[in-house]
Amino acid sequence: MVFSHGSRAPVLPSGDRPGRQRANGTLRGVSTDQPQPPASVSAARRRDVIDALRRGAVPESGLDLLATGLDRFETALDAELDAVASGSSVFKAVRGEYGSGKTFFTRWLGERAKRRNFAVAEIQISETETPLHKLETVYRRLTERLATPGFPPSALRPVVDAWFYALEEDALAAGVPEEKLPDEVDRLTEDRLTEVSRHAPSFAAALRGYRKAQEEGDEATASAVMAWLGGQPHVAASARRAAGVRGDLDHFGAFGFLQGLLTVLRDSGHAGLFVVLDEVETLQRVRSDARDKALNALRQLIDEVHSGRFPGLYLVITGTPAFFDGQQGVQRLAPLAQRLATDFTTDPRFDNPRAVQLRLPGFTLDSLVALGLTIRDLYAGGSATPERVTAAADDAYISDLARAVGGALGGKVGVAPRLFLKKLVGDVLDRIDQFEDFDPRRHYALTVSTSELSEVERNAAAGSADEVELELP
Repeated sequence: MVFSHGSRAPVLPSGDRPGRQRANGTLRGVSTDQPQPPASVSAARRRDVIDALRRGAVPESGLDLLATGLDRFETALDAELDAVASGSSVFKAVRGEYGSGKTFFTRWLGERAKRRNFAVAEIQISETETPLHKLETVYRRLTERLATPGFPPSALRPVVDAWFYALEEDALAAGVPEEKLPDEVDRLTEDRLTEVSRHAPSFAAALRGYRKAQEEGDEATASAVMAWLGGQPHVAASARRAAGVRGDLDHFGAFGFLQGLLTVLRDSGHAGLFVVLDEVETLQRVRSDARDKALNALRQLIDEVHSGRFPGLYLVITGTPAFFDGQQGVQRLAPLAQRLATDFTTDPRFDNPRAVQLRLPGFTLDSLVALGLTIRDLYAGGSATPERVTAAADDAYISDLARAVGGALGGKVGVAPRLFLKKLVGDVLDRIDQFEDFDPRRHYALTVSTSELSEVERNAAAGSADEVELELP
């Protein structure tokens, strides 16, 4: 145990710490550069962000309100999104230590993609739930997590419905009479999926089967066929027979189905598909045979993206430096290491955001304080007494709290953001907002217990090597 009964790290008044005075409106020694939340942030967006931070989670949306230090990536990444919307495909690897903000970064980029009318999907790679070497499972998770600007997960069925509607509109615009519309839609389906059918003929067959079931009012069969299109196993044999397909999706058919999904998305009006494979570093902890298969599947996926097989796809993976540089990760497979090779020997200020790998440097005390100030101002914007919130949790107090949280985690500020924001919102700002006489300097001292720490945070807070938790086979 790191903190057997809860460790109390008191937050000292600003006057007790040297170097905290204001000078010309800024804190000496602390960067206060941070994005200013828009004055017209909706109550719903603000609530979603604050509620997530109170739980210690990364918000699903509204990340543009929190982004600090990401402006240097914007130009290059926006250009890549625009290229993908024009029919190109992009692969990107995001590297960073635990707590450096990889999930935040990919969700921030996903929001930018969604604003360009991309569909998005975030997939957590894990040995048991989503092993990377089983691409049929990865595809299934993709369809389960698929979201569009207009529909939450799973948006697969609305996307397919929109596609058939677009085909009908195209047929009607060409002057096809109503009585011949079904035959013309079938012809257009074959035309649009010609390339896909060469690799996965059952994808087009299943789409036709789904449409036929809908026209006949057979909802049970339509739903079952849609599940099969999403890669779900164990679909009723009667539904598969009705659609003219057999068996379940396998590893080799997954690429063809992804092609089909990209075609459907494009023709239904979407700019492309943004996919994140998160926590790929978990491959280092699986059996060596499964790890080798997964690394080869990743290499194959990268090659297919670069070959142009998946126009409209922006694929991102995330991992730790140990995964990209260590012998239990990317370096274990030489062809994969060659494809991901990126020079990180120069000053991080000059990292190339167009390179195949992006490096997230992680949080420093300055950037952690800047993020805290952003959250404080965002919170105050939704409070009935914003002046009290900003006065009680002033800039100096935010800095002191950031130092205290970093100190509770062994001085490792890089892994502190999640816990810092959770404490700031749930323990400090909520109390200031609800209790008029609450003064965080007099009434609150930071308390950290092991039960609220992640594994990485517990290891950071460990007082000695004996206390570090190891995952043994």
